[in-house]
Amino acid sequence: MANTVLAMVEAALRARKLDRTLTTSLPLAVRPNAAATEIARLDECLRGGLPRGQLSELVGRQSSGRTAAALHMLAAATRRGEIAALVDTFDRLDVGSAASAGIDLERLLWVRGEASSLFDRVIERGLKALNLVLQAGGFGLVVFDLADAPAQALNRIPFTTWLRIQRAIEGSETICLLLAPHAMTRSAGGLTLTCDGRPEWEGEAGRSRRLAGLEIGVRVVSPRRQVDGEVACSARL
Repeated sequence: MANTVLAMVEAALRARKLDRTLTTSLPLAVRPNAAATEIARLDECLRGGLPRGQLSELVGRQSSGRTAAALHMLAAATRRGEIAALVDTFDRLDVGSAASAGIDLERLLWVRGEASSLFDRVIERGLKALNLVLQAGGFGLVVFDLADAPAQALNRIPFTTWLRIQRAIEGSETICLLLAPHAMTRSAGGLTLTCDGRPEWEGEAGRSRRLAGLEIGVRVVSPRRQVDGEVACSARL
């Protein structure tokens, strides 16, 4: 009886062209409204790239490759001729690394935060800046960097904050990518990308130190089979 009812519901949804809402009916082909990361193996796993109009997250421990991957994605966006934005909550961006990653700095809005131990205040300011950027519109990719925030401060961010962010970009061409130490949130159509990389460095410690190479492993978890449940891939940046 249950199978019969399910079949009837599926048939009715297909008749109204609503069957894409069914997890069992999503195609395995490249998704049309996706933006390539230009990391070939990752784009293959993601069926084209990151979903537009969605909040996704790129997470991992320190030195896992999360920041390098985010810079690579920003570079891909600017190469497409899009305007990108980075809300650099704790003012950690190294401009040299951004340029080396291929980011067109003329097409990047860099919103600088402050290096402070008053984490709640800094995060609050970062969220306000993010909302202003998203409300302005016109951005292909907006990265919100919370990678260096402690878990206690992140846990104090109300869940409704992420709902408001999703509403701000829903139906738009904007991708909002949260950079964090661990999985926190995503929209219903967003992705969670977990990095586990092995970086190779050159130069001396400090600002002169540069990433020479990165073998990055990414585990992707997605709702609604935007990818095949949970998949993993590796790529060299």
